[in-house]
Amino acid sequence: MIQKIVVLFLLTWSFLAHAEDEPQTKVLLLQIQDNIDPRTNRYSELGLERANEINADIVILELDTYGGALNDADEIRTRILNFEKPIYAFINKDAASAGALISIACDSIYMAKGSSIGAATVVTQDGSAAPDKYQSYMRSIMRSTAEATGRNPAIAEAMVDEDINLDSIATQGKVVTFSVSEAIKWGFCEAQLDRVEDIMSRIGIENYEIITYEPSATNKVISLFLNPFISGILIMIIIGGIYFELQTPGVGFPILASIIAMILYFTPYYLNGLAENWELVAFALGIVLIGLEVFVIPGFGIAGISGIILTLGSLILSMLNNQQFDFQFVNLDEVFVAIVTTLLALLGSVIVMAFGGVRLTNSKVFQKIALADTQETSQGYSSSFYKGKSMVGKSGKAYTILRPSGRIEIEGELYDAFTRGEYIEEGQEIVVISDEGTSLKVKKAN
Repeated sequence: MIQKIVVLFLLTWSFLAHAEDEPQTKVLLLQIQDNIDPRTNRYSELGLERANEINADIVILELDTYGGALNDADEIRTRILNFEKPIYAFINKDAASAGALISIACDSIYMAKGSSIGAATVVTQDGSAAPDKYQSYMRSIMRSTAEATGRNPAIAEAMVDEDINLDSIATQGKVVTFSVSEAIKWGFCEAQLDRVEDIMSRIGIENYEIITYEPSATNKVISLFLNPFISGILIMIIIGGIYFELQTPGVGFPILASIIAMILYFTPYYLNGLAENWELVAFALGIVLIGLEVFVIPGFGIAGISGIILTLGSLILSMLNNQQFDFQFVNLDEVFVAIVTTLLALLGSVIVMAFGGVRLTNSKVFQKIALADTQETSQGYSSSFYKGKSMVGKSGKAYTILRPSGRIEIEGELYDAFTRGEYIEEGQEIVVISDEGTSLKVKKAN
């Protein structure tokens, strides 16, 4: 009896020692359960970076998607093909269109009961088939992806092209969409499983740890700023900050608030692949044109209008996943939300500027940072720069062109001057009508 107990003890100790020596397999789980878009693209990029950081042995991609943007799906599938560790797809329900492309890029595909894969025809935002150049590109990458992962390229191509006729697989006029059993039969699924954990049992790994990838707090904050309501508030701050800085130059706080709002607005869209470099350049150019119109060019004309169009246009386009003005795959709802968000923010800015400006200038905070005291004439103050002599009524000539500001010559001395808006050519006779301030106000001499 004692011998049996000793033997049992030794066997148990040997088993536990062996289990401790066996390294634990690290599995990172990525979950794509929405449309394929720039956000999903960034999520997959960050997820695979995280897999490298923790030295994950296997990555499992849980999919439930009807598809999405072709360019983002192509970047995701390229990233999967280039990843050095095994990536397994677990189709929890649907892997249609772009989802099918991503699944085929994985090393192995497993499907839950009732799932489907296929129907990869490229469609536009209204649901109709996209032009043939997009279909041709989708066919080629579906075919090459299937070849790279050892699957039938003809079947992968038939998921896109309804004109391909594969005997007993797809009839002409219908694209291929597989159920679980059909996908297993034709090599597009390894097995039907109920859970992600069943994959590990299927491949014979018992000692493992599944780590579900969660974006960092920073990326969650970035996602928060992609909310149209938050974007609208930031646009209001951008426009309002620029306006109040122009009204009270030198204060600094309004333009600082505007710059911070610009950073918070554009950074999330840029990181998620929505805002492109040319859209940022267009916004900056619009601000420059508005500044030139206000400070340099008299009146309000082409520069100012162009600046407003560029500024508002870039704010709208930054929210949309367009490819150099190609809106084939941009949903109309997204366009509507982007335009309404920007216009409502503009309207809100106008209301704040109209009714909030007075309150701001009368507030205690503003009084501390701005000079609000007035210097009345009754108290001995004078706005004239030419003390001891009046320049009103003196005649001279334009030393430079006045449009409306420039320089004039009176009695052999040069003075800064400006008109009431009229242009005066060089050499024309002028007469001074006001000498308040540092420049003389003049008009053409009769």
